[in-house]
Amino acid sequence: MMLEPVTSRLPVVPPPAADERLSSWLNRLATLYALSLDALLDHLGLARRNVFDLEWRLPAGEGALIARRTGLSPQALQAMTFHNRMPEARIMVASKNRYHCSLCPDDVHTRAAALPWAFCCPVHRTPYTSRTGEALSDVFGSGICADLNEQADRGAKRLDMWSRGQEEAAPAAGAIVKFLATRHRRSSPASVREQPRLSLQGRCDYHAFLNQPIARQALCVTVPEYDRAAPLLVKPVRPGFHALSQASLLQAYALAVGIGRLTENLIDPVVDVLMASDVPGEWRLREALKQWPLSSRRRIYARFWRAQRDERAR
Repeated sequence: MMLEPVTSRLPVVPPPAADERLSSWLNRLATLYALSLDALLDHLGLARRNVFDLEWRLPAGEGALIARRTGLSPQALQAMTFHNRMPEARIMVASKNRYHCSLCPDDVHTRAAALPWAFCCPVHRTPYTSRTGEALSDVFGSGICADLNEQADRGAKRLDMWSRGQEEAAPAAGAIVKFLATRHRRSSPASVREQPRLSLQGRCDYHAFLNQPIARQALCVTVPEYDRAAPLLVKPVRPGFHALSQASLLQAYALAVGIGRLTENLIDPVVDVLMASDVPGEWRLREALKQWPLSSRRRIYARFWRAQRDERAR
């Protein structure tokens, strides 16, 4: 389909889908006219602009250009962006859907599905699945997953408020993520409990796999359900905020559960991790905890000292 001169309005413009992000809608518009996305942006008067930059911060002038050529209001265009997120949260926004909703069209990418802490489609209210089609209930079991959902929702709300610069509780969600991703003891091969049931020949065949050291992180102590359910080689998460930005659906869900638990009870889960740590791990945990409020650290270390005393007295 041939396009009219750059100053005219496009003859056919599909409406944005519910919660659709700007890059997805512009890409569908480009496909409708058999254009590349760059060619469409050039036609709209936005040559050499990055579509992901536009949906992160859409200046009024550039929004007006798109509005004039598509018929959408500047407000509708702004609603498809991530303008209300802090710059620090950009690392969390994936370029496409992180997760899959069985009822959303394949060519529609939503703002919610770009964020690692969204576990349910806001349009259809259906749980997201991984890109391979695996649901969280398949991993944990429906009963355990139902018990964890409340804590995951609490953690997701903390992360969402953090990304909008509206978080009031301390420590910040970022500091909690850093703690959860910290190695509390040395890496070690899979324990007997963690190993799959194999024959003697199978153990010989998979000897290298069974003896591969696995990072041991605070997340697995805080969320033991994840420790029991997660496959061995994908159990460790990345350090820092990369833990979320590069997380799978299962990892992101476990991190949200961990944040939810530490939001509800800031002291006991941290003491449990410290009690399970080795000496180098305790040092790493204390380094991670330096980002937490001093008052919280004093309560944690006082409880930790008493727990150590009680253990020695047994």
